[in-house]
Amino acid sequence: MSSPELSIVIPAHNEAGNIGSLINDIATTFSDNIAVEVIVVDDGSTDATAQEVLQCAARHSFPCRLLQHTVASGQSLAVYHGMQAARGEWIATLDGDGQNNPADLWPMLQRARPRGSSPLCIIGHRLARQDSRWKLIQSAIANRVRQFVLHDGTPDTGCGIKILPAATCRQLPYFNHMHRYIPALVRRMGGEVISHPVSHRPRRAGVSKYNAWNRGWAGLVDMLGVRWLIYRSHGLVKVAETRSLSKTDTVKTKPGLHAKSG
Repeated sequence: MSSPELSIVIPAHNEAGNIGSLINDIATTFSDNIAVEVIVVDDGSTDATAQEVLQCAARHSFPCRLLQHTVASGQSLAVYHGMQAARGEWIATLDGDGQNNPADLWPMLQRARPRGSSPLCIIGHRLARQDSRWKLIQSAIANRVRQFVLHDGTPDTGCGIKILPAATCRQLPYFNHMHRYIPALVRRMGGEVISHPVSHRPRRAGVSKYNAWNRGWAGLVDMLGVRWLIYRSHGLVKVAETRSLSKTDTVKTKPGLHAKSG
């Protein structure tokens, strides 16, 4: 099987009622455009998330792969495992709750292509968010603090819809909550961060997995850690990726991770 141009990584925890519709939306967006693959990382769900993914995989012509954490390990580890398993030239991320619209990925990819494989992150900027007023206030405060501390070059660093070259993804360091700091980590390696206006949809089912505690105090500690990484990165050398990506359906698993292909 030839490598797809775009791998779409979706972390999901208890997103039954959302994940199937999201995969169907991806099929509508990319059915005739480019070769894509979808990688859903089920982070220890206790509902029918995995079953929905496998049902969708049977219906669509593009590869739809399911990786499963045996226990809930957090969104960052799910994103990281999905990126490591991806075979595409470009890697995109979408939140599993369906609030990101896959249709926004197409113009984002068009902006990314001319820039080649140099370090890059194109991240969505949600202009009309469909969230509660309290969540909007939390996000506004968090974005301002992050911008002040990290200078990450984006007004909406918490947005889940992103596109990066595969080579950039494989140079990102892993730590818990790293998915919130991808723009800052890309700038750390001398890369470009571009904000792109995107739509935002209401959640169809389920509830948000974040609250003021796990977004606030934990985020403050993380920011200090990322700031330290940036400080210690003086003289970081850009390295081009030279190894070949796997062209089989086999996914190397790690403890606590199972892989299935559809």
